[in-house]
Amino acid sequence: MEEKSFGLPGERFFRKQSVWFYAVVSIFLAGLVWAALNTHPMLAFSAVVGSTAFFIIHGFRQNAEIEEKRLLSKDNNRSDISKIMYLEVIDATFSIDGVIGAFAFTLSVPLILIGNGLGAFVLRELTIGNIDRIKLYKYLKNGAMYSILVLGAIMILDSFGFHIPHWFSPLVTFGVVGYFFVKSKLAIIKK
Repeated sequence: MEEKSFGLPGERFFRKQSVWFYAVVSIFLAGLVWAALNTHPMLAFSAVVGSTAFFIIHGFRQNAEIEEKRLLSKDNNRSDISKIMYLEVIDATFSIDGVIGAFAFTLSVPLILIGNGLGAFVLRELTIGNIDRIKLYKYLKNGAMYSILVLGAIMILDSFGFHIPHWFSPLVTFGVVGYFFVKSKLAIIKK
């Protein structure tokens, strides 16, 4: 629901319908749980747990955004150390998304922890040092969101017994993100 650059035809239309997003997703989830109850009750339960985790994280994010504005205001009397510690807690909360997304690549918990740790470190270093440069790639956020959509669909299909090769998820992820990276690069060149 955030502001973004539209990278595909039809995105503007769906953005205007954003009020209905949660309703459509909730109906889809209800259908998914109903279908899973007959075949895999634990799959149904995990769908409910996943949606619950989404809404909890979404609430934390909204609260974190409000708190971050308070932290950055001039009339804040907290120490710099407490601000840093608070932002680290917020960062750790957001990493939960990465753990959930990592399951699309592997079920190995040590690999997920190593990948998320390295990813968080690399992204923090890249972001801090290159924030203005990263903002130039205006379609990368789209690529990330679409890759999550595709990975989620693959996980659902796999859960219902459709055979999807292990190499397919990473290939699609790199393809989708790569497409939006190239689209962003072309937009930069046109400027």
